[in-house]
This record gives sequence, structure tokens and C-alpha cells, in this order.
Amino acid sequence: MDDKVKPKDVLIETASRLFKVRGYCGVGLNDIIEESGIPKGSLYHYFPKGKEQLAIAAINNTKTLVMEDIKAVFDGASNPVDAFQAYVYELSRVFGEGGDPIGSPIGTIAGEKHSTSEPIRLACEATFKDWQSIYTEKFLEAGYPKEQATSLATVFHALTEGGILLALTMKSGKPLETIAEQIPSLFTEK
Repeated sequence: MDDKVKPKDVLIETASRLFKVRGYCGVGLNDIIEESGIPKGSLYHYFPKGKEQLAIAAINNTKTLVMEDIKAVFDGASNPVDAFQAYVYELSRVFGEGGDPIGSPIGTIAGEKHSTSEPIRLACEATFKDWQSIYTEKFLEAGYPKEQATSLATVFHALTEGGILLALTMKSGKPLETIAEQIPSLFTEK
């Protein structure tokens, strides 16, 4: 098996990291080329449509990584309410310790590009829907009816996205800790 990192993967990982730090509009293709060390020709070989196509690949990559993290935390929880609380505490820990939160570029890119790039908006929407489907499943496990589980998944997602924005702005995990503390009173098992 070939363990060598593929140039396409390096480009996606580099773009993800730069978009997270500087946003979509703050990153140019030359920044990605310089940071990745991948030649410009290779970038256009893998992403002939340029920055927008690379951004979509970065969004999809981040979606997958975050879904794996959510599932890992949820699998370790004894019940759905504990799962939601553990996940938000994990987000709080990552933000509070100055860690490297991988999910933040989706909200940033969505805010920047929702009205100017339909392909990016759709990729962000699909990401959010996929994350919410995991939350919906946990609410269903707790005994909520399908419609209510879907609504509560949207509420939980809005809480976490808002908490992430506050944590970024305040440079502290405290907003997410506050959300985590309130989860048992907001989402009790049926």
C-alpha cells in the first residue's frame, strides 16, 4: 500500500487550514500553493475550476472529519442527552485550550459566500444537513417523534454554531461550556 501523501490531499488540507484561519476571501490560490508546496499546475490538474472547486473539496473533507468526531463522542455516551453534552464540552475544551477546531471553517465560509457562490452555499448546506442527521438520530434514540427530533437537531446545531462563533470571538471555550451545562434542562430524554 502506498503511504505517500497525495498532492490533492495536501491541497485540500492546506486550503481547509487556511480558510479556517483567514476565511475564504482572505485566501488566494497563491497562498495555498505557497503553503502546500504543491506546484500550480498540480492545483489546476486536480481543481481545474480553481478556488471554488477546491473550497468545496475542503468543505467536504471537513464535513467528514467532523462527522467522525461527532460519532466518536456520541458512541462513548450512555444516553443521548449525555452525548450532546459531551460533544459540546469537547468543543469547549478544544476552543478553550487554543486547540485546532476543524469545524469552524464551514460556518465562516457559509457566512462569506452564501449569496455569491451557489455551489459553495450548497456544499455548506449539505454539510449542515449531514451533521444534523446525526443529531436527529440521537433525539430519535431518546424517544422523540421524528418531526420533533428533526426540529431539535436544528436547535442543537444552531446552539453549537452560535457557541463556536462566540468562542472564536471571545477566544474562550466558556460560551460552549455554558451551552453544555444547559443541555440537560433543554433536551431531556422522553
